[in-house]
Order: sequence, then structure tokens, then C-alpha cells
Amino acid sequence: MPHSKAVYQRWFRDMYLMRKFEERCGQLYIQQKFGGFCHLYIGQEAVLAGISEAIRPTDRMVTAYRDHAHPLVLGTDPKNVMAELYGRTTGTSKGKGGSMHMFDKERNLFGGHGIVGGQIGLGAGIAFADKYRKEDHVTLCFFGDGAARQGILHETFNMAMTWKLPVIFIVENNKYAMGTSVERTSNVTDLETMGASYRMPSATVDGMSPEDVCAAIAIAAERGRKGEGPTLLDIQTYRFKGHSMSDPQKYRTKDELHEYQDKDPIDYVRNVLTSQGWNTEEEIKAVEKEVKAEVEEAIEFAENSPYPEAHELYEDVYMTEDYPFVKD
Repeated sequence: MPHSKAVYQRWFRDMYLMRKFEERCGQLYIQQKFGGFCHLYIGQEAVLAGISEAIRPTDRMVTAYRDHAHPLVLGTDPKNVMAELYGRTTGTSKGKGGSMHMFDKERNLFGGHGIVGGQIGLGAGIAFADKYRKEDHVTLCFFGDGAARQGILHETFNMAMTWKLPVIFIVENNKYAMGTSVERTSNVTDLETMGASYRMPSATVDGMSPEDVCAAIAIAAERGRKGEGPTLLDIQTYRFKGHSMSDPQKYRTKDELHEYQDKDPIDYVRNVLTSQGWNTEEEIKAVEKEVKAEVEEAIEFAENSPYPEAHELYEDVYMTEDYPFVKD
């Protein structure tokens, strides 16, 4: 196998945590435990699992609004992620961001952003700052196949290649925007070619394989650290659920969904662990039980955490002593 026993065990636990956390989020949302929008990561777990093995803790990450799993794989306590969904003060953004705006300063997660494609420019900006300060970090900038059609992508690609910024542009290509397939959005369906006119090194990656994702990210990260500039990766994955909780999913067939469910990365890693004799079924079930309990503890923590008080409206906004936006 291309990776060690410890790596596959970590991948299984991380992906299972993402899956069970998201499944419970879907149930809690239906029960109206929290509001706003809710976009689940179910099916795409191999992308973050593979990436986590190829980067350093000091590297940066910025993404869109399908962002619950990103802090989890970086090591953010699930309790704080769940509390943010609930809008409680113990959340990652003190309950002010909700589902679509997960941040973790200590782990270099720069959000969760609700503006489609807005994070593409932010990713280049973060990488620019690191290069300007001569700091040895790489920024991973995630966006979907729908956001890849935004104009900001081309302006950002141009600057990133011109300045050789240490950023990896990652298309989490789950085949659909809100409900529109890649084929219906553009004549260009091979998304890795979008970097060609900027001479940006690009590749298509199997996003259902954590090994393939890890290998591609490792190459791109090395390029960035050497000062060779950005990379575009079209990581082809699939979401097993709708775009959001309100999505009836009438734009795709059940056969297509089942085709990808048969490639479930969690089942794949579980099979590696058992077929290699690294874990017994009983040991794997023990991990699953532990993860499920961790998620339930996160829910209990969130439900018992306080809501922000009224004065919090005026805190954590742009304000200085010289130029206060709000006066008593």
C-alpha cells in the first residue's frame, strides 16, 4: 500500500467523523435546531482526508460555504463547530457566522465564505502576504465547479502566476453547481484546462481516492514552497446529498448517485484496513462507536451553550478607540 497503517487508520477516523457529523447536522436542521443555510459534505470526505496528509499545520486554508468538515479535519473540536451551527457563544465564530462561516485562527482556517467565488481572490491574497513576509506557507484555496465560472477566477489566476504565489487552487468538482451540471455551464468541461492560458500547472485528480489527492497536493505544495507558483487541481468528487438541505435533487438520476455511492471512500479505506489485517471488524466498530459518541457530545455541548448577548452585536466589528462606529 502507498501509505502506512497509521495513515489509513487516521483517514478512516477523520472521514467517519466528517460523515457522522454531517449526517447529524442534516437531522438537526430538519428538527429546526438551527437555521440559515446548511450545505453537507457527505461523499466528498476523501478530498480533505488526502489533503491533510500532504500539508503542514502552518499551511493556510480558505473555502466556500460547504465548510463544516474543513475545521474537523484540521483538528478543531467538534463541540465548537457544532456550537457555531447552533449560533452559540462557544462556536468557532462566537455563534455569529453559522453554517457558512467556519473559522479557526489557531489552525489557519480563514473561512467559510458565503459569496460564491469570493474566496478565490482571498486565497491569492493570503498567499501574497506569506510571500511578502517570506514565510514558508502554502495556501489551499477551495471552490466548487460552479464558482469556477466566476470572473474573479481569471483575474486571480493572472496575478497568482505573474507573482508566483504559493497557492493551490482546488476545484472540489462534485459535478453540479446548485443544480446545474458542469456540461451545462460552459463549453469547457475539463476544468484543469482553465489554467492553461496562464501557463498554470494543472491536473485532474480522483477525489474519491485519498491516495491520489494526497499525491497531487504534495506535488503542488512542493512547487509552491520552491517559489514556482500556483497549481490548479480539478479534484473530481461527488456529493451524496443535495446542494443544500432544500435541494430536491431532480437534476440527477438515482443510477448516477448509486454509481458514486459504490465508490464511497469510507468503505474503501475500511476495506484496506481489514484486507491488510491492520484492523479487525470489532476494532473498526469500536472506532465508529467512539466517533458517534463524540458527535453526540458535541450536540449536547452546543445545546447547553449560551446564546450571544445583545452587546455582542457591537463586538468583533471594525472599530477603534479613535473612530468608534457605535457610541454609548
